[in-house]
Amino acid sequence: MTLAYRRQVAGFLLVLVSMFFASSAMGQEAAPQAEADGAEIPAVLDSRVTTTTERGRLVLDLTGPTEFAYYTLTDPARLVVELRAQAGDPREHESAGPGVLVPSHTLEALGADRVRVELALNGPAQVQQSYILEPFEDQPARLVLDLIPDTAENFAANARQQDQADGPSVAGATVLDGQETAPGQTAGGGSPNARPLIVIDPGHGGVDGGARSTGGLEEKNIVLAFALKLESILAETGRFDIALTRDTDVFLGLEDRLGLARQNQANLFVSLHADSFDQEDVRGASVYTRGDLVLDAMDRALAENENRADLVGGFDLPPDEPAVVDVLVDFLGRETRRQSYIAARAMVDQLEPSIQLRRFPLRQADFVVLRAPDIPSVLVELGFLSNRDDSENLATDAWLDRVATALARGIAIYFDEIEQPTPTLAAQ
Repeated sequence: MTLAYRRQVAGFLLVLVSMFFASSAMGQEAAPQAEADGAEIPAVLDSRVTTTTERGRLVLDLTGPTEFAYYTLTDPARLVVELRAQAGDPREHESAGPGVLVPSHTLEALGADRVRVELALNGPAQVQQSYILEPFEDQPARLVLDLIPDTAENFAANARQQDQADGPSVAGATVLDGQETAPGQTAGGGSPNARPLIVIDPGHGGVDGGARSTGGLEEKNIVLAFALKLESILAETGRFDIALTRDTDVFLGLEDRLGLARQNQANLFVSLHADSFDQEDVRGASVYTRGDLVLDAMDRALAENENRADLVGGFDLPPDEPAVVDVLVDFLGRETRRQSYIAARAMVDQLEPSIQLRRFPLRQADFVVLRAPDIPSVLVELGFLSNRDDSENLATDAWLDRVATALARGIAIYFDEIEQPTPTLAAQ
């Protein structure tokens, strides 16, 4: 083999190698672009429906936020949700049983970037609220849509309007406009002329710092900052008048807090706390109403701890005489208790898809601040400063904003429920 021939072969091989690495580099450059294009369209990770005769909730777990739209169909009654997303194989979920608002639902892909979820209805229903949650910690992004019963006439009218509109149809939505309800608002709205008064009570204050984390966080400061967030969100809706029992670092007795609410004839009293417990693994939010029979030792301990707050400020509580307690119980009317429960349940329902809750988050205990006989009252435990994860969340603005938004939604739903009679489900 001559030297010239060897040089020709070597040159040819060099060209081949260069072409190989060039093509590999092009492939490597193209791959991230393809991944980036795919990342623009979120994927549906899971879908689930929880339902009773009075409510239905659809939750879609997503890899990221997206646009969505919904509409109703008749013959048979259905609610359809369409979103810009990717989906796997079509899924038909088992029936939830007879008599519930949403007996079953299906999920299918309408193309590479469109997903359709169809909810079967046992009667006329309307969307009460819908919203997208950003991913947070280990939780994915979520689309949450709540349904409540509707009148047959209103359901039929809305369905006819949908048929006549240029928007989504049975064949598929033409526009996804990201329909969602603003924080503290519901699709059904509320009475525009009524402005209920909500009294927000940040616990502790002044000489009473409340619970304290190992990192130095004080309950009194956390709940005050949170109260101001919640006040701002509720005020933006234009639906409510809001007052705080304290907006600075001052001490206020338990009876004084109740007195402010009763003196101003509040429509709802919301007390805010972030407690601690001797078991560091206990964590999560919960909502309390007043209860006479407290079976949980932890709930009893938390109530006793909070009820001693007046002693810190130099004010002694009235003695716990059985006769006095009996009088308080007698005065606490059934309607007030019922409304307190509705408010607490609505708040828990809105917190559930957003943050971690305690097991059985809807609880009862004999907190002094819940003893007003004429004002629906709830106490919200945001979390436990004795738990490391909860402490980190309670110091994070994004987490506090998420919780405040969820509570505002719950409060709006509560007033919707007590202001509007629940329609009777029509037979299909």
